[in-house]
Amino acid sequence: MMKAKNDNRHRWGIIYCPKVGVSKPMKRWNEIRDYLKGKGVEYDFIQSENFASIERLSRVLADNGYETIVLVGGDGALQDAINGIMASDNRDRVSFGIVPNGIANDFARYWGLSSDDYKSAIDCIMAHRTRKVDVGCCRYEADGAERCRYFLNVVNIGLTAHFVEIANRKRFHFAAAASMLTSLFHLLFHRQNYMMKFRLNNQTVEQRFMMMSIGNSRGYGMTPSAVPYNGMLDVSAMRMPRFMGVLQGLYMVWRRRIMNFSLMEPFRSKEIVIESVDNAHAAIDGRPFNPAYPMCVTIMPEAFNFIIPGKKTKKQ
Repeated sequence: MMKAKNDNRHRWGIIYCPKVGVSKPMKRWNEIRDYLKGKGVEYDFIQSENFASIERLSRVLADNGYETIVLVGGDGALQDAINGIMASDNRDRVSFGIVPNGIANDFARYWGLSSDDYKSAIDCIMAHRTRKVDVGCCRYEADGAERCRYFLNVVNIGLTAHFVEIANRKRFHFAAAASMLTSLFHLLFHRQNYMMKFRLNNQTVEQRFMMMSIGNSRGYGMTPSAVPYNGMLDVSAMRMPRFMGVLQGLYMVWRRRIMNFSLMEPFRSKEIVIESVDNAHAAIDGRPFNPAYPMCVTIMPEAFNFIIPGKKTKKQ
């Protein structure tokens, strides 16, 4: 039960999103609950019913005066929570922390947080060291109204977005391994070029690409140089390689050198207007995305208060 708004200021509002495909979804929460109790943390707990509920629950917490909102979940849940908080009039008062608990935890990993170490993530939130981070925003018109969808990681269009759709269809044990194998099969044998047209930095690009990524952060390896605090978007568009080129590209993604791939076109901009994508799939931070085009993707500098570790452990 929600307490009075003034009482909620010093309590954590926690949204728990069980990891997809696990046989005991509450096991992780029971461990976290015991650790919070040992640390004397005061909090109110809500478990998400489904993906659609996360955005609503995060806004409810923000509207009810919780100034520390914690998500136990992965990148897709993080994107949903961000959209809920950004829709609240109290968003500037909210400090947001994450305990990684998803199949992909790319944004958390950027800050040195691991899904295997929930205790360090909780200790980080207790220390409450915050940093204002940039937020990406996708604006487009649908049904006569302007729509806006926020993201912290990346917008994918083309083959990488198709991988996201595959992953979201597989909701069972070993789902991560199954989606990875299916995605690899599509990458090797079902590649496709899409005629894409977009505008950025006073130039228009109209060319066939296999995939495009627009990153505020590292974006699952496709925008490895993007950082969520420089006020810029990193854009990478890749033309379709031959079979051996696919293997080379995978190796370069693994080595975080994909920007050196000969078929990659890199850009950096504060805004990109995507006019058409030739029926290519789209995804936003691990969720399938179905925007209308033209779509304008912009960056909102230092728009969100994120709780970060006192010392980053990742290599720069």
